Amino acid sequence: MRRETINIPAGQSFRLIRWRSSVKEVESLLADGGSKPLKGEGSHWHYHPEMELTLFTTGRGDRFTGDHIGQFGAGDLVLLGGMLPHHWHAAGKTSGLSLQWHFPADHPLWQLPEADGLRGLFQRAAGGLRLTGAVHGRIAGRMEELAGLQGLARFGRFVELLATLAAAPAGELEALASRSFLPPADATYQESMSRVLRHLVRHFREEIRLADVLVIAGLTKPTFSRQFRRHTGRSLSDFLIGIRLQAACRELATTSRGVLEVALGCGFTQVSFFNRAFRRAMGCSPSEYRARASHSISLARASASSGLPR
Repeated sequence: MRRETINIPAGQSFRLIRWRSSVKEVESLLADGGSKPLKGEGSHWHYHPEMELTLFTTGRGDRFTGDHIGQFGAGDLVLLGGMLPHHWHAAGKTSGLSLQWHFPADHPLWQLPEADGLRGLFQRAAGGLRLTGAVHGRIAGRMEELAGLQGLARFGRFVELLATLAAAPAGELEALASRSFLPPADATYQESMSRVLRHLVRHFREEIRLADVLVIAGLTKPTFSRQFRRHTGRSLSDFLIGIRLQAACRELATTSRGVLEVALGCGFTQVSFFNRAFRRAMGCSPSEYRARASHSISLARASASSGLPR
């Protein structure tokens, strides 16, 4: 896990970045209308003190937020608290925008009485929030507009965006991590955990042997088990099951492969175990999940063709 150093551009209260094909290659959109290329850290397990609001405009993949594993697609919008570990594992090209800012306890912002309304929002965002419903559309639109503004108008739109977030109904803010998730203060094991996490995300469809993982980590079994849980909030087996289930959900929703083929292709060796794990995590069987996903897709297509809002 890496601690990313985010440099807010001089003369700005926040940083707005954009990427067009990969979160590895981003550009900082400056207040004077210019831009500066940067190396993005989003494809790695990382964290930073700054809060972050990230919108994917195209693409899909898996989203890792603290101890939460989920899928993202075009339109995915999440608010991340400071120091919350996160990672985007994209399946191909993506594009999007991300806002980053840091208002610590001694920041002048908190001297303004109107800023009190933000305290609750920032606290709730500690474990990450996924935005849905009407607030999603309002925030996504304002982020797109922000990229074309300069100077005081830009700052005003940013404040308006924060106010919209703070006023969002609780039902439109889906909590992600199960608890406020802070990385270990000791950075000794962060590189080892980064190597392991990259290996798991890339090879989860294959057999994962603990002995091989220990070699990659360069750690003993007790130390690895302790540090892996500290860094991810899960055991190795639970983490793998989470990745594999998310991949299975995606394939059930987008392909016609049979349940057995999906289970084996996503790294499960026994379909009975897959079915039990799937029901515990999703609250339904794989077949029921596929039927619901197909129904949702049909409704979305009908809505798009009729011009009705989704």
